Amino acid sequence: MERIHHINPFAKRDSHSKNTVITYKILTTITWLLSIVVSFYYTFHKPHDGVWVRRRIWAQNDAYSTAFRLNHIIASIYWLVLFILQGGYIAHLFSGNVERVNAACSVGSHFILNNLFHFAFIMLFVRSYFAWAEVLIILNFINLSSLYFRHPGYTKFLHEAVVSGPLAWTFVAIYWNGAIMVPHSHSLVARIFGNIFIWSILVYGLFFVYYYKDYTMGFNLSVLSAAIGVSQFFRQVVAFQWIFAFTIMAVLFVATVIVAVPAATGKDFKFARTRETDTERAPLLNEG
Repeated sequence: MERIHHINPFAKRDSHSKNTVITYKILTTITWLLSIVVSFYYTFHKPHDGVWVRRRIWAQNDAYSTAFRLNHIIASIYWLVLFILQGGYIAHLFSGNVERVNAACSVGSHFILNNLFHFAFIMLFVRSYFAWAEVLIILNFINLSSLYFRHPGYTKFLHEAVVSGPLAWTFVAIYWNGAIMVPHSHSLVARIFGNIFIWSILVYGLFFVYYYKDYTMGFNLSVLSAAIGVSQFFRQVVAFQWIFAFTIMAVLFVATVIVAVPAATGKDFKFARTRETDTERAPLLNEG
């Protein structure tokens, strides 16, 4: 078991060797840049290979009038900010502070895998391989969920850049790409299912806000809900989906503020769980 733990890149460790740190520096930087390059390139260019319809990222988004079509401006800003924050995370690997380096290395394997999944997803998505893209999104959701629940207690900065930011996007992307993947995605039946499933974003967000006191997940999901709402509003004013999306956005944002303000001022809040075990679970309570 000790040997398996030693070679397992996802195992929890309190310290990392010099060679391990160097490896993480190289792989996180390369995969992060790969993720950025493919995202920016296919935002402005369509692929020239493949047997199915080939489009730019947001051209694919706009080509399908699904219940989860996103506003490309809001979604692009979300990813631009996330990439910048992730650059700050990588800077932690080059820090002279040993604790920062060890914390960054501890989530490095999941971050590298997330970047590779994101790269592969974009490559498939723009080439209309939506079913395979959905498989990768689900696998990345498992990867990021494992990171969230197995490695709590990191600083807010690392948590937002590496954990909650990508996880919130991946959860919404499962519906975004999945809605495109299903046959007759623009049909009435598909939109009715969309009207139902969009509420899972609210349930998912409130779960983290209430149970883990994680206001970053609430905020991230409220932004992505706004991206859905704006897109649906401009698609069809007389419809339920944009109303549902903005309602979800508002509820999550209010819940986020209710949790974030007391956390910032060091005051407790009544509705949050106060059991000692929750202190160990909450990712944002340990600011160390």
